[in-house]
Amino acid sequence: MELLWKAHMRQFFPAYTFRAYAWKPFDKCIELRVIRLVCGLLLVTLLNSEVAESRKSKTVGTSFEYKAINCRAYSASLTDFGGVGDGKTSNTKAFKSAISHLSEHASKGGSQLYVPAGKWLTGSFSLTSHFTLYLHKDAVLLASQDISEWPVIEPLPSYGRGRDAAAGRYTSLIFGTNLTDVIVTGDNGTIDGQGAFWWQKFHKKQLKYTRPYLIELMFSDKIQISNLTLLNSPSWNVHPVYSSNIIIKGLTIIAPVPSPNTDGINPDSCTNTRIEDCYIVSGDDCVAVKSGWDQYGIKFGWPTKQLVIRRLTCISPESAAIALGSEMSGGIQDVRAEDITAIHTESGVRIKTAVGRGGYVKDIYVKGMTLHTMKWVFWMTGSYGSHADSHYDPKALPEIKGINYRDVVADNVTMAARLEGISNDPFTGICISNVTINMAAKAKKQPWTCTDIEGTTSGVTPKPCSSLPDQGQENIKPCDFPTDDLPIDSLQLKKCVYLIKHA
Repeated sequence: MELLWKAHMRQFFPAYTFRAYAWKPFDKCIELRVIRLVCGLLLVTLLNSEVAESRKSKTVGTSFEYKAINCRAYSASLTDFGGVGDGKTSNTKAFKSAISHLSEHASKGGSQLYVPAGKWLTGSFSLTSHFTLYLHKDAVLLASQDISEWPVIEPLPSYGRGRDAAAGRYTSLIFGTNLTDVIVTGDNGTIDGQGAFWWQKFHKKQLKYTRPYLIELMFSDKIQISNLTLLNSPSWNVHPVYSSNIIIKGLTIIAPVPSPNTDGINPDSCTNTRIEDCYIVSGDDCVAVKSGWDQYGIKFGWPTKQLVIRRLTCISPESAAIALGSEMSGGIQDVRAEDITAIHTESGVRIKTAVGRGGYVKDIYVKGMTLHTMKWVFWMTGSYGSHADSHYDPKALPEIKGINYRDVVADNVTMAARLEGISNDPFTGICISNVTINMAAKAKKQPWTCTDIEGTTSGVTPKPCSSLPDQGQENIKPCDFPTDDLPIDSLQLKKCVYLIKHA
């Protein structure tokens, strides 16, 4: 017994030196008191350890982290508000209740709604400011096919009408307006629009209102949409409109190629936007830059400008990797695209406009494109048509100028370029340099067609049309690409860490 307690004493008092006691009465009295003291300390330690373990078992959890424009002071789970992830139970009320409750924390450091693993059926719901919606990697939001869960709202003022029908439009699955500091992100969680339901109605002309989008944020500032997989959108996937300071990053967007109007990302009348590291398979344009439709867009007068697109991978056999227009009546300016890969896509960059559009597309810079199996590498058209109604102004001519393409490699191409301006309104200031296009075995005999355009080329194969004369070996120089950063590039994401508590 004596040796046992001495061992315990050494554990707690390592500096304590034991000697061979003669076990005199006084010595025994002192040692007995020490033993009793240590016994008490051991008992308290054991009790505290058990209490600590008990408390720990009630607060254990899994931590997760991600990068965001802002971290939040408060976090809650959808299950805290009655959410059921069985893929059958509607969670629309749970989302609305959760967001309403969490909005109370907007001025206290903001809040986060965590969506755990599961299948969460829901109709449309609206976000709030200073808020993050975070999807677990095994979380799937399933868009409801109950049309009563999709409220109808007015057409966009810069469009004057819906895209599918003249009346209003169904609210997007994830919606928000007049917000500040809003984030939709996750660990590559999934949002499935279950779009076949809507595509069938569209093809059968059974829609009174325009189809919903997956994510739409209006009149908002400081937006982040990142690290998600978006599937089968009823129409456009991501639509920031009348907004600024936007980061769209790390999205995987997939829709069947025959699906109608399933554009990937559509920045629309937006300023200071960054789109990067996205993979898109679409039935329409992978990125479509817009700013309003005919007389409505001209009157609204809200351009898209200061847009960066980088490290985009696109597959779209019937449309473009990057499209500018056709709804561009508010103007598009200062677009910078680089490191673009397109595979089995109709065109690399396409400018779409028409008489009656008005507006402008200018100061466009594209470099570093790698293209495989294309119908056209470059396509510009001034006769796209598709007007909002018959009230457009035929004298409203668009201005297309300052279009720069450089450092492009393409193979298995049917036609190098189709460049068609507008009579008495030519597209000017076109520059194409350091471009190698390898034609397909069944390519068109005439690789370039050019009408009503003006510009120059340098180091381009095959030889361009006469409207784009080569500057010669002695004058080879790259087309312009800005070296300064846009303001959105200075916005750095913060590391946010959270603990998911388990009972």
